[in-house]
Amino acid sequence: MKLSGGVEWALHCCVVLTAASQPVPAARLALLHEVSPSYLAKQMQALSRAGLVASVQGKTGGYVLTRPASEITVLDVVQAVDGPDPAFVCTEIRRRGPFGAPPEACTKACGIARVMRAAEAAWRASLRAVTIADLVDSVERDDGPEALPAIGAWLNPSSGPA
Repeated sequence: MKLSGGVEWALHCCVVLTAASQPVPAARLALLHEVSPSYLAKQMQALSRAGLVASVQGKTGGYVLTRPASEITVLDVVQAVDGPDPAFVCTEIRRRGPFGAPPEACTKACGIARVMRAAEAAWRASLRAVTIADLVDSVERDDGPEALPAIGAWLNPSSGPA
């Protein structure tokens, strides 16, 4: 499965938003990840349209998660950014060409379509089984328990050391 680069950025943003004590502007998230502010804003808007983050207006505005990290799956983020459409779309190639099968011979999906759909179902199930909270735990294991609090303090400099 090929995912857009926006999925990676959106997942990272969801993880670091768990450490923020107040809303985080998209420009601050872009600075943290060294990515174009307009590019990151597009990903944040996709997350907002999907109801995974909320945009808070005002002087201290920015983005916040809309529910606990344990209730947002990696699949939720993937679908918010890249959409829910299947990666594989069968075009019924077996009905084409000089040996093409007639429509009445193609009443069930061919072996190729079945294997591709099964692979996608397994892939989606795997992504559905991992939450943003699981990714937060992974960051804490890999980078230490101080990593996300330090990022949170940097994201919200008015609430702690910058």
